Amino acid sequence: MEHEAPVLGHLSPLFAATCAALLLVVIGGALAARRGRLGGSMRLAGNLLLLTVFGLAVMRFVRMDPTFDAALHRMGAPAQTVSGGETRIPLSADGHFWITARLNGVEMRLMVDTGATVTALSSDVAQAAGIERDPLRPDATVETANGTVEAAPARIDELRFGCVVARDLDAIVMPGEGGPNVVGMNFLGRLKGWRVEDGVLILTPHRPQVAGDGAGQAPTR
Repeated sequence: MEHEAPVLGHLSPLFAATCAALLLVVIGGALAARRGRLGGSMRLAGNLLLLTVFGLAVMRFVRMDPTFDAALHRMGAPAQTVSGGETRIPLSADGHFWITARLNGVEMRLMVDTGATVTALSSDVAQAAGIERDPLRPDATVETANGTVEAAPARIDELRFGCVVARDLDAIVMPGEGGPNVVGMNFLGRLKGWRVEDGVLILTPHRPQVAGDGAGQAPTR
């Protein structure tokens, strides 16, 4: 029962809004016969609220699809660029640094998190990229906003974006879908350097790759 509370707490705003919308529609319909304008306005407000709730619910579940997530990033987020052997990542509107990377050749949207010790992936993203747990290492205990969870150790064959490529990178796979998907300090520590200037995260690898290519070149470390 302890694990159900976060789920119910997360769903309750949508459930409450749905109940309120239905109530407006029902009351508006009842009042329409006596007070046509008032009843009609209430019913219209209820229908609009229902449409809003439906849209929010669709977005919540569609966001679990990593393919959609990457497409959304390409449409709305600032684009990462390569300049002078450095990859530059502008700060997104949500206050995070997002990259479009290839995990084992599969395009994914990831967040660069300087506060994360290790690179972490959700189970759906790991599965899409063909990343499997490492049977030789024990599970890791991770503290999350919803409590303590067990994460499976794994290894990424190749992580590539901009002029940066890292191979044989340690990671953990979190249970569930939709996140988190973060690039942590175990990746940043392989670089020659990284810094933030005027809201832009600048990554400098030891051996810059040709952007979009570089298949035969050396990894970052």
